[in-house]
Amino acid sequence: MATVDLVIPCYNEEHVLAGSVERVLAFADAHPEHQWRVVVANNASTDGTLEVARGLEGRFPGRVAALDIPVKGRGIALRTAWLTTEADVMAYMDVDLSTDLAHLPAMVDPIAAGEVDLAYGTRLHRDSQTTRSAKREFISRSYVFILNRIAGLRVTDAQCGFKAISREAARALVPLVRDTQWFFDTELLWIAQVNGYRLREVPVHWVEDPDTRVKIIKTAREDLSGIWRLKRGGVPRVAGR
Repeated sequence: MATVDLVIPCYNEEHVLAGSVERVLAFADAHPEHQWRVVVANNASTDGTLEVARGLEGRFPGRVAALDIPVKGRGIALRTAWLTTEADVMAYMDVDLSTDLAHLPAMVDPIAAGEVDLAYGTRLHRDSQTTRSAKREFISRSYVFILNRIAGLRVTDAQCGFKAISREAARALVPLVRDTQWFFDTELLWIAQVNGYRLREVPVHWVEDPDTRVKIIKTAREDLSGIWRLKRGGVPRVAGR
């Protein structure tokens, strides 16, 4: 049995947080093969997200933890949560649970068994099922095309908010990731691939949330800037590999 932290980064999500956490806990109850904990990583929210998270922590002691991070950004949330835990496996998902939780075992189990270092959901694999706008589909496919051709990154989706990593891989890779925002995911995968870590794609069922906080155009510009930074400066290497 592995200990698994499921991190949910949150920014102004007081209206959906409790329901999402309860759904994740229900999933955990149905999968006793691991010891699960939900970590709510509050990212500088200005609404009542932190209070909701602390309330959940009180209702579900030992099963929910509230982590308050006074800086906004998915990358800093994952860095903080993943580097301050002793869990065997760390995963994360978006608070809207756009990705079907049924895919969690396909990510977590191989890592817990020592077969994989990092697993990630993909919405663009031929076996994936997605419901989203044509605009987001086009932007995602264009971004992956750039990653494949320019960065040499062998993925079909880098930005799906559904990933898992072993504690050992996180300790080695996450400190090398400079981005603290949305490019964190791509940079993590890129560094992992270059350093020879074992990656696995998991095709997922994913439904777009119309209330998303992602600013697509701004994020795309930041992603392209991140690609240029790594191409120009080189992908960092893990000592000893």
